[in-house]
Amino acid sequence: MRAARIPATYGLLVLLAVAALGPFAMMVSASLRPNLVYLSFPMPLIPPDLGLANYAQLFGRTIIGRWILNSAIMTLSVTALQLLTCSMAGFAFARGKFPGREALFWMLMASLMIPSTVTIIPLFLVVVKLGWANSFAGLIVPHATSIFGTFLMRQYFKTIPGDYDDAALIDGANRWQIYLRVVLPLAKPALATLGTLTFLNTWNDFLFPLVVTSSDEMRPLTVGLATLANQTGNAGFFMAGATVSFLPTFAFFLAMQRYVVRGVSLSGLKG
Repeated sequence: MRAARIPATYGLLVLLAVAALGPFAMMVSASLRPNLVYLSFPMPLIPPDLGLANYAQLFGRTIIGRWILNSAIMTLSVTALQLLTCSMAGFAFARGKFPGREALFWMLMASLMIPSTVTIIPLFLVVVKLGWANSFAGLIVPHATSIFGTFLMRQYFKTIPGDYDDAALIDGANRWQIYLRVVLPLAKPALATLGTLTFLNTWNDFLFPLVVTSSDEMRPLTVGLATLANQTGNAGFFMAGATVSFLPTFAFFLAMQRYVVRGVSLSGLKG
């Protein structure tokens, strides 16, 4: 029974992998073909007429380079800010001792039940009042911190023994030094997890950048690609844009996946 179970398990995993990666493989394949060729049935995954004409058209007719730059600036800035603010807040909730700490923490947790779409209009009004509409400040600052990120970092910091703090205090370190030189270096898996999740969510964010930006030059890649529907009906052209948007997140996740698994498991978030 055990000998038969192992091949069956691997076979099931292969089927799940094919089901998950199949659509992305077809997307890349369709981006390399002439328009409407992908409608042929059955469609070969690697046909003989592959080419880069759709990518040449994409980069020649649009300002996709500017959109990629906007997405990179927005994503990297939000990721760096969340790593800083969420780790500091998580350290305060995990190690700090102040009145109302637990009540404040659970109030933050309760706010996670509010759908993000509910806060878009109030957040947009604040951005407009501050004069940040159609600017990098409007794209970055509203997402400079995260309640989930604070929770993730707090849970991980709680797994680090408090004896490290006591030893540092005996050696004359203050709370800031304990956070920066003792606890933070031990939290690399959690930081990698938070950084990866933030990078993926920010790069793929669509609704809020759509509301905040009004000019082509300030749109991130996701919003810019959505405007291509009014320019051409070339399906391969659309698939080329989708591939350009997908590849950075795919490569980043592949590079960070082992840290994500370790960080989630050690933070007590596994299922």
